[in-house]
Amino acid sequence: MSVSVEVWGDYALFSRPEMKVERVSYDVMTPSAARGLLESIYWHPGMKWRVDRIRVCAPIRFTNIRRNEVKDTVSASKARTVMEKGGELYLATSDSIQQRAAMVLRDVHYVIDAHFDMTVRASATDNPGKFQDIMRRRVEKGQFYHQPCFGVREFPAHFRPCIELPLCPEELKGEKDLGWMLLDLDYSDKENITPRFFRAILKDGVLEVPPMYSEEVRA
Repeated sequence: MSVSVEVWGDYALFSRPEMKVERVSYDVMTPSAARGLLESIYWHPGMKWRVDRIRVCAPIRFTNIRRNEVKDTVSASKARTVMEKGGELYLATSDSIQQRAAMVLRDVHYVIDAHFDMTVRASATDNPGKFQDIMRRRVEKGQFYHQPCFGVREFPAHFRPCIELPLCPEELKGEKDLGWMLLDLDYSDKENITPRFFRAILKDGVLEVPPMYSEEVRA
C-alpha cells in the first residue's frame, strides 16, 4: 500500500553526521527524516514505513543561522529521584546552553512517496487497507501525533495529500550526484545499531531510495 504526501516549510536541517562541530544540512531531505515525518502523522506497531522516493519540488537554497542548543543531559540519578519523590525535571542554567552556527535549507518543498509493510506486531484485525484508510484521513484532515518537522523541532513541516505532482525546478533537471547520504539506522542487531548509507543521485529532481539491505547500501 503506497501513499504520496506533499510537505513544505520555511527551513530544514538534515544534519550531515561527518560534521562534528557545526550543523550542516544535506542538500535534500534524507529517507530517515521522511520516515520520521510520516510516523509523526500516523504510526502503529503493526506497520513500518518504507520511503520509496523523495521528489524535490523547489530549488535547493542554503542559508546560515545561529541556534541555541542544550549541551548537557539530565542525570539518571536525578531522573530517578524525581520519579520516586516527585518534582520537576529540567535544565535551567545558562552554562548548559551554547550557540552554534548551522547551514540550513530554506523554502523547502518535497513529495514523499512511501509504502508500508505489515509487522509481526499487527493484530488479527489489522490489515493494509485499514492502515491506508487511516493514513489517508489523517493527511486530509491535517492530523498528527506530534508536530511534523524538517530535521529539528523548531522547523515545522506543513503537509497535505499530493493530488498533482509539482513541476521539477529547471535547475534540478538532469542528474546531480549528492554523495553518500544517510539512509537509516539498522536496528536488526539491538546491541549494535548501525547507520547505513547510499549514494544519493538526484535525477530530474527525484531521489530514488534503495531498500535497506540492497547491494548499493553500505554501513
